[in-house]
This record gives sequence, structure tokens and C-alpha cells, in this order.
Amino acid sequence: MRFFSDNAAPAHPRVLEAIAAANRLDTAYDGDDWSRRLDGALSDLFATEVRAFWVTTGTAANCLALAALCPPYRAILCHKDAHIEVDEAGAPGFFTAGAKLILLDGDGAKITLHAVAAACDGIRKDVHQVQPAAISITNATEYGLVYCAAEVARIGEFAKEHGLALHMDGARLANALASSGDKLADMTWRAGVDALSFGFVKNGGLNSEALILFRTELADEIAVRRKLAGHLLSKGRYLAAQLLAMLENDLWLDNARASNAAAQALAKAAADRLLYPVEANEVFLRATAEESARLRAMGFDFYDWGPGEIRLVTSWDQHGSAIDSLAAAIAGL
Repeated sequence: MRFFSDNAAPAHPRVLEAIAAANRLDTAYDGDDWSRRLDGALSDLFATEVRAFWVTTGTAANCLALAALCPPYRAILCHKDAHIEVDEAGAPGFFTAGAKLILLDGDGAKITLHAVAAACDGIRKDVHQVQPAAISITNATEYGLVYCAAEVARIGEFAKEHGLALHMDGARLANALASSGDKLADMTWRAGVDALSFGFVKNGGLNSEALILFRTELADEIAVRRKLAGHLLSKGRYLAAQLLAMLENDLWLDNARASNAAAQALAKAAADRLLYPVEANEVFLRATAEESARLRAMGFDFYDWGPGEIRLVTSWDQHGSAIDSLAAAIAGL
């Protein structure tokens, strides 16, 4: 009964079928039939022209985007608990060749407009201090909170007024959209997002993520940087086929709704143990070491998040029996 990470979930059968269907002779790299269809399919999804690139990891999607948005001598504003700060082994600095991360506070790993403005105001406008070039937000955040479209738009407006680019780490963007009910366009490019890391692996994909450029003039640079970074796979059709399968009939959104519903069932059982509101597919709750040991002895797998805290992550494929069993176990602590 696995609640360790949605990264551990299996690939959706329709994704595996799409990979099998792509297992035939075609052009190499990104010149194949599936890769050529990505720009059009994702432009239709976002209701605007985009350039889309498959990559194998969210780290690559994040850091390739940031490298195109921020030069080595500038900085990226992000939350102190953002994935690009705590879980990417310095990759933003590596990909950007030296750009600095300026870390901000905020409840539930959400940055606020006040925090962004205060950080910018605290930087002298001279050559002795690193000037910001971009803002990066995570939706849903590392603590499962969601920026609604209006919140993203306020940050996007600030970014535009101050000449900053806006990047969104959307590893769980599907869950954020399923929770908020906002339109995909309203939460992204209409709100001022310049580049998006659109997550699929956590949501039923196998090994393919999408880097979406709303500033399409950056596409040539991303193409070169993807090759430089070792992410231009010679058989890219297998990655493109996964993304197209997830888009078909909104499978990506259906999967997110399923994992969100599972998280809500656990949230109801957790009641006042919850550390944060449950707005996506992550549940953070209080549990003593003894209580955690009891849950594990019953067969449940999850992260210890800190002293007296645990993290549960639900997946698109979670069986109702496992959800019901864990909910009952939590309620019985």
C-alpha cells in the first residue's frame, strides 16, 4: 500500500500502448511523426501558439527553461523550499552557468507578492549586487498548495512591470488545475508565464516531461541547450508518443482528478492532524514516531517529512481499498 511518491506509480496502460505503437522505423531525434505533432497538440491544449520540447526529467525541463530566461550573471527568485533549490542538486546553477537563486519565505512553499517585492527592493541597483532576471513558482507547491489563476496573474503582472521572466514548475500542474477548476490558459500564459515545465511522469507517464515555451522566440536556444545537456534522445518518438497519449481525451486531467480525490479521502480522515490544506495529491500530517511505526507495520509506505510529520502522496492508480484502509488507520490512531 504505497503512498511514498507519485513518481513510483506505474505508467498508464494507454501510455504503454502508445510507446508500442511508436515502435517502428521513423526519423531519429525529434524529426519523427510524433514529435512533429507536439507543437500543434499542445498549442490546441493551451489555446495559443507554443513550442513544446520533450525531455526525460522535470529537473531538465526546469533548468533548461531557466537557462533560457536567466543569464549567468543574474538571479532567479523562488521559494526556499522550491524543488529547484532543495531537490535538484545544484542543477539550476549548472544549467545557467552560474545564475543565483534568491530564496523567499511563504507558508506552504507559496511565495507572496509582498515577499517578491521586498526581495527586489532590497537589492541595490548597481554592479555590486546580483540583479534578478526571473521568478520561478511551483504549482502545486512542494507542500501541495495551489496557486489559482488570479494569484499567478498578480505575480505575472509584477514580473512584467519589473522586466522579469516568469517560470512555472508544473510537475503537478494537472493536480493544481483539477483542484482549482481554472482554465489551463488562465493559469499559465494569460497570467504571464513565459515558460512551463509540464509534468507527466508523476501523473501516469513513463519517462517524458514537456517543456512549454509561450515565448516561442526562445525555441532555437532551447533546442541547442537540450542537445548540449544530453536530453536530445535519438529515439525521441517514444517520449513524444507518451505525451500525445496523455493529452488524448484529457487523460492527464482524469488521472489528476483521481489522485486528488484519493488525497481528499485521506484528508477527511486526518482531520486536525493536517499540517496544510489538501489542495492537490499530497497530504502532510502530524504523527509521532510510534504512530508512524504502527502505520508501517500495517503495510503503508510513506515519507517521514520531519520530526513528528509525515507525507502521503496519492497516485492516479491508487486502489480504493488501499485508500479506505489508510483512512481508517489514520482515523484510528
